[in-house]
Amino acid sequence: MDIKEAKKLFGKNFVGPEELGTISSRLGIPSPASLGPTPKVSFSSTVLKKAAADHILILGIPTDAKGGRLTLGAMRAFLGVDPSKSEPCFYNQDWYLKEPFASERTLDYKWYLIKRNVADETRAMDPLDLEKDLDKSARFPSAILTAFTFFAYHFVNGGETLWKNDFIWCDDKDLNGDRIYTGRYVDPKGINKNGFNVHRHLSLKENYGAAPEVV
Repeated sequence: MDIKEAKKLFGKNFVGPEELGTISSRLGIPSPASLGPTPKVSFSSTVLKKAAADHILILGIPTDAKGGRLTLGAMRAFLGVDPSKSEPCFYNQDWYLKEPFASERTLDYKWYLIKRNVADETRAMDPLDLEKDLDKSARFPSAILTAFTFFAYHFVNGGETLWKNDFIWCDDKDLNGDRIYTGRYVDPKGINKNGFNVHRHLSLKENYGAAPEVV
């Protein structure tokens, strides 16, 4: 399927070179036109037609506007962490900045297909169990893909917020082996400020245990 057909099929859930070009200065990325020929959409027509209703087809950009790697850290530095100054932004946390998944990992210059909403049947389930049950053609997205999609989609679609109150599991892990999850721009309890969150799911390890007090 060519890009024009894919754009017509996905509608607002399509973020391609033209869309990214119009928001490049707001996202801190180069215009895709400067990166050379646009990659072909690698997914089959069958896959695209099946996914169009509830997935986002987005072109990944590997570098920032200055030619550096477009990492989570680079996006955070550009977009900021203070919603009183500018939105959308990242949530004000810095624990992950030196983690390889945030300081080194970036996207390839290719098309990605990511689910638009959290599947209700996956809520409150262990990520290990969910990962085991995934189809062979699916996997958890990288944290950088979720962030890039969130901000690009927001700018392209007039401020629409993906995963507004939901967290989504990522395929990244921190240096301790704990699973990364991202999202939830708005705290439904109104306690925390707005911001795109990056967290780690603490998994049980051998050095976790009880030391009961005798009473």
